[in-house]
Amino acid sequence: MKNIGINGYGTIGKRVADAVSAQDDMKIVGVTKRSPDFEAQMAVKKGYDLYISAPEKESQFEEAGIEVSGTADELFEKLDLVVDCTPGGIGSQNKTEIYEKIGLKAIFEGGEDHDAIGSSFNAEANYESNIGKDYVRVVSCNTTGLCRTLKPVYDLAGIKKVRAVMVRRAADPNDAKKGPINAIVPTTEVPSHHGPDVQTIIPDVTVITMALMVPTTLMHTHNIMVELENNVTTDDVLDAFKEAYRVLPIQKSLKLGSTAEIMEYAKDLGRSRGNMYEIPVWEESVNVEDGELFYMQAVHQESDVVPENVDAIRAMLELEDDGEKSIIKTNKAMGIL
Repeated sequence: MKNIGINGYGTIGKRVADAVSAQDDMKIVGVTKRSPDFEAQMAVKKGYDLYISAPEKESQFEEAGIEVSGTADELFEKLDLVVDCTPGGIGSQNKTEIYEKIGLKAIFEGGEDHDAIGSSFNAEANYESNIGKDYVRVVSCNTTGLCRTLKPVYDLAGIKKVRAVMVRRAADPNDAKKGPINAIVPTTEVPSHHGPDVQTIIPDVTVITMALMVPTTLMHTHNIMVELENNVTTDDVLDAFKEAYRVLPIQKSLKLGSTAEIMEYAKDLGRSRGNMYEIPVWEESVNVEDGELFYMQAVHQESDVVPENVDAIRAMLELEDDGEKSIIKTNKAMGIL
């Protein structure tokens, strides 16, 4: 059992903590919080030892009645690896100022730059190249979604070029400080950062992405167009999606025609927090015309990267040298379809 810690018990951190706890070859030794809040309370209630990343705030935790086990630095001394789920940009600072100095392996999330970390990760696309690494970045929710579906297409038919339009949710459901409320906001930088990010995982694929933000909180959606190198049929692509470990073909005809219905489906599956770890692809949208593939997919921004973090732990700590075996193990423990 490898000792794992979570630095930043928030939207992603708390989900990764639960996912790690479901495995039989790793365990959560502790989690960190900077300020006392309901997530800190819940961490203690769930049995996680809580460490504070801002020692000067210890009295605030005491006043809130939240039991603290020590400081973040004390937690780090007990770990084989830390999963850094702090806000974007903070993780790369932690890498140079803390983890490298004490020789602690660390995983970072998609808010960090690839160059600052040195290696990016997606379980089905490049697990083996990250075995034994000290520092790895699990790519963002949108990049994870693109890699999950482009990799089986790449393996099936080869890819000349990808064009994708990302329709992004404005904020997570619990975020009361962000908008827009009544606007569609385009990202005028083309390509958006998602395309180059995919190339940190699948370097041979040319991907150009455009993005816009819409006033919803549930999920992102992607409209994807792929120029194929080899002739395949729509059924061939659908079969490839069905065989992929974390892609979930769904049918609009079964009242799964919107992100709201997909989220309700996740709840009906009994998923903790309504998580949808897989990438749903609308079967009706999958179509091959004149050597070009078209399809639409959805991305649950709060949870699709969670199983990738578990597999990254196995790769980095050399618990499993076969990526497929790690994926199967993680999926079984987490109830992924």
